[in-house]
Amino acid sequence: MRVLVVEDARALAAVVAEGLRDQGMAVDLAYDGLEAAAKLDLNAYDVVVLDRDLPGIHGDALCQMITDRDDRAMVLMLTAAGAPGDRVSGLTLGADDYLAKPFHFPELVLRIRALARRRPAARARTLSAAGIELDPARRTVTRDGRGLDLSVKEFALLEALLRAAPAYLSTEDLLEQVWDENADPFTNTVTVTIGRLRRKLGDPPVITTRPGVGYRIA
Repeated sequence: MRVLVVEDARALAAVVAEGLRDQGMAVDLAYDGLEAAAKLDLNAYDVVVLDRDLPGIHGDALCQMITDRDDRAMVLMLTAAGAPGDRVSGLTLGADDYLAKPFHFPELVLRIRALARRRPAARARTLSAAGIELDPARRTVTRDGRGLDLSVKEFALLEALLRAAPAYLSTEDLLEQVWDENADPFTNTVTVTIGRLRRKLGDPPVITTRPGVGYRIA
């Protein structure tokens, strides 16, 4: 899942991004409306966590820009304006959910995951291939009925491969989908995580590699 956090309070933005990354999400940051608009033009996001009172482009205008897109992200307004009238106006602008500050972080995580599941482009709840069954909502994965204990990045990487199957995903694709825009393109993180995931999935091997192309579920 790829999330864009748009928040001009940099300390809060960093805390939110770090927490969401710990939950296995790929998170990009924008500190004003103009930066957010540029990133929305370049990248596809599942959910945008959006502050309202932004410099550059106000959050209300940015929300309308997002909702006018054909393949749009889901919008969660995260703002200090928490009065009932503020909630109504935010949802009227097209936001899909509204959470007032201060907030309980586990609730934010649950709301983001719920929005991702509601996104029109979202796929089937359970992903299956080669004896593997992965449930993004319950955060469970099995192979041939055997439960697997995966780290958040291993889970996210396997989910990306299952969604793409039988196509290949390059290292760059996986860095973009599982990590975020700050990932070092020359890192061996993908190779190391693939290796750990292969060991946990066991035999027979199900992740194949084509040099120069990428990885896929066989």
